[in-house]
Amino acid sequence: MRYNAAQMLRNVALSVLGLAVVSAGCGSDQREWMKVDQKYTTEEFRRDFAQCTVKGLLDEECMKARGWVAVTPPKAEQKKEDPLSQPAGRGPRR
Repeated sequence: MRYNAAQMLRNVALSVLGLAVVSAGCGSDQREWMKVDQKYTTEEFRRDFAQCTVKGLLDEECMKARGWVAVTPPKAEQKKEDPLSQPAGRGPRR
């Protein structure tokens, strides 16, 4: 059996590129932003978003300083549990 080094190298390079694209998509900020008391355009949002992004991370305080309000919370904040809620499958004690 013979190995084709060029084809193996191409397959490995494509796999690494695919993983990089997938991981970049997973790490992006998916929050939605809006200005409550002002009209704005998509261009204004893109400009402010680009200017408030440093090293791939969005500076939330920078966006707020420009008048933007986060409509959806970040993923880390979405799953807050109620400390007074009962565990699943258990009813109140009698």
